[in-house]
This record gives sequence, structure tokens and C-alpha cells, in this order.
Amino acid sequence: MSVKRVDVIGVPMDLGADRRGVDMGPSAVRYAGLNAAIERLGITTVDRGNIPVRVAESASPEEASAKYLPIIAEACGLLADMVAEVVRAGNFPLVLGGDHSIAMGTLAGVTRARDRGPGVIWVDAHGDINTPITSPSGNVHGMPVHFALEAHSVLPERIVFIGLRDVDEGEKRAIRDLGVKAFTMSDIDRVGMAGVIAEALAITCDGPGSLHVSFDMDGIDPTEAPGVGTPVRGGLSYREAHLLMEAIAASGALGSLEITEINPILDNQNQTAILAVELVLSALGKTTL
Repeated sequence: MSVKRVDVIGVPMDLGADRRGVDMGPSAVRYAGLNAAIERLGITTVDRGNIPVRVAESASPEEASAKYLPIIAEACGLLADMVAEVVRAGNFPLVLGGDHSIAMGTLAGVTRARDRGPGVIWVDAHGDINTPITSPSGNVHGMPVHFALEAHSVLPERIVFIGLRDVDEGEKRAIRDLGVKAFTMSDIDRVGMAGVIAEALAITCDGPGSLHVSFDMDGIDPTEAPGVGTPVRGGLSYREAHLLMEAIAASGALGSLEITEINPILDNQNQTAILAVELVLSALGKTTL
């Protein structure tokens, strides 16, 4: 699938997490030169600006088991509308977070536009499949996979986790019970990244535009991506992350992409946002030769 036009959508959301700052992620990625870099690949880039998100100070958490969920759902509804519009027009949505709760909106929009849920590669240190009952924190950025499954925006047999290394007990049970394919960092160590990628693509791809990639930057080791809200040691290396995105581009199946959880407050000279731009370019087809 050759991408002709990328529509960039920012979602300055930090309500899904305890630690503030990821709402500045979209600005950090744009500041790192995203739009100009995509244009240099010969791809038209249209920046749609940011989805409006109410700030935490303007609202009550509502429910301790799923903090700020009504407000998060409101923003995700607006995001879903815009993503659906982009996909129906034949263009490629690139969504910039914001915490990972935004994935509920992206997946809903893609599913609505295509009349079926996409295959999903979910790159993350965490499972993000907690429910309001199983979540130890009540933070919704740990629940988007659960809510997406509940809304039928993705099927359990068409989602693959890559890079897991910090998974709650309730999430372990859900992954096992649902039969979701999950590659931990230990699996990557044993099988090798190339083997993991081949299996993940076989599960998630069934034609052009059939794949959505939801990339939490904490999936990468914090030595390479320090500016994330919930860093966990022992993540993907720089080259493993690029190999994944290069293989996804080569598959021809990528139809949408989101990058989440960049926290400029915790970053080192915008290092994490710069890496995010590099990974986006790899996913869109940039190669060494």
C-alpha cells in the first residue's frame, strides 16, 4: 500500500495517566520536524491540529475505578469522527498522543470507516487490557485494549502485543483467557525480533490497509526513549524498533498509526520525540538504500 497523503491528528490527552505531561506529546513530535520529514518522502502531509480535550482541573474524576472516563470518551468520540473521515477519504491517519487511552478513539474510527476492525500490532511495555475492576490504579491508559474489545473495534484473534515486560495479574488472565497473542521481551530474546515480526504480521495482516499499529514509546528501552510517563527497563532496542516498522512498511498492509505516551517534561533534548519521528518515517517506507 503506497501512502499518498498523511493526515496528522494531535490528541493532547493526559487524563488517562497519573503522571502529567504527555498532553504535550503532539507538540514535541511536531517540533521534532514530523511534517517536513514526511513531505521529504514525497507524501502530502495535512495537519488537522489537535482534538479538544478538557483539562483535569476542569472536571471531577467521576469514578475511582476508571478516572475521567466520561471526559476521555468524549475526546475519543471526536477523534473517532476525524479518523473515520480521513480513512473514508482514502488517506492515512497518523494520530499523536497523548496517553494511550486515545487508542479507543483511533480504533473506533478505523473500524467505522472500514466496516470491520483492523488487525492491531500493539507495541508496549504494558498490557493495557485491564478492566475498571482489575485495574490497580483506575488509570484508563491501562484499559484501552479492554474497551476496544468491548466495542468490537478489534477482535482478540487479530491483536498482537509486542514488547511486554510489566503486566498486571488481571491482564495476564485476560490475555490467556482471550487467546491474545503476546510477545514479551523474553520471547523476543528467545525467538529474535525477525521471527516475532513475521508471526505478528501473519496474524494481523490480510490486505492493504488492514493493519493498525498502536505504538507506546515506553515499548522502547528508556536509554533510547527516556521521555515517557511509565518507563520500564529492558525494552526494545533502537534497531529492533526500526526493524519492526520497516517490516510493517514492507508488508503493504499498514492503514493507520498512532504514537503515544511521549512526555517532554521527562525527556532529554526531545530525544524521544525525535525517535518517534524516525519510527514514523520507517513505517511510511523510508529505507537506507
